[in-house]
Amino acid sequence: MSKVVLELSMSLDGFIAGPNDSPENGLGDGGEALFKWYSTGDTDFLLPGPDMVFKISRASAEFLRPSWLNIGASVTGRRTFDIAHGWGGNPPGGADAPYFVVTHTIPQEWVKPGSPFTFVTDGVESAVRQAKEAAGNKNVDLMGASVAQQCLKAGLLDEIQIDLAPVLLGGGVRLFDHLDNAPIELEPLAVVEGLGVTHLRYRVVK
Repeated sequence: MSKVVLELSMSLDGFIAGPNDSPENGLGDGGEALFKWYSTGDTDFLLPGPDMVFKISRASAEFLRPSWLNIGASVTGRRTFDIAHGWGGNPPGGADAPYFVVTHTIPQEWVKPGSPFTFVTDGVESAVRQAKEAAGNKNVDLMGASVAQQCLKAGLLDEIQIDLAPVLLGGGVRLFDHLDNAPIELEPLAVVEGLGVTHLRYRVVK
C-alpha cells in the first residue's frame, strides 16, 4: 500500500538548511554540513534519476536502498523547486518518479513536453492525491519543510525519516515548525548508525 513519506537530512537543532538559503545559496550558510555523510563513506550509492553517485557507509546504503527504490512520485513546494532550479529538469527519482509542485502560479517556462513536473495550484491535498495515483503501489516522497508541515497538519504524512547530522546550525529553515495540531505522536520504527549520520525512522500515529 502506498505511503506518504518524508526523508530529510537535519541538524541536531532541527534545521534542514542554514540561514539565508536562496537559489544562489541553496543549502544556506553552513548547510553543506548536513550532507557531509554523502561523501565520507566507502560504498557507492547511485541516486535514482540524475547521474550522481554518493559515497556513504555500507550501513547507510543498506538502510536507504529499499526505501529510495520504492519512491514512485514526489511532492515539493514551489520554494524548494525554485531553490533547486528545478534540478535542471532531472530531479532525484528520474523519469519514472514524477514531481508534483505545489504553487500559486505556474511557471510557464517549465511547462513543456516530457517535463517530470506537474504544477498543482489547488493545494497540498490535491498534490498528494495526484502523486499517489501516479505512484501506484510505491510511496510518495515529500520535499521541503513547508510541504511536510502542511501534510502533518492535514494528517497526510505516514512516515518520517530523519538523517540526523552531528552539527548545530543555530538557525535557518526549521523542519518541524508551525504545527498547530501538536503534539503529534510518533512510533519508532528504526535507528541505524551510519558514518557521520544517524538514521531515524518513525510512523506517524493517527
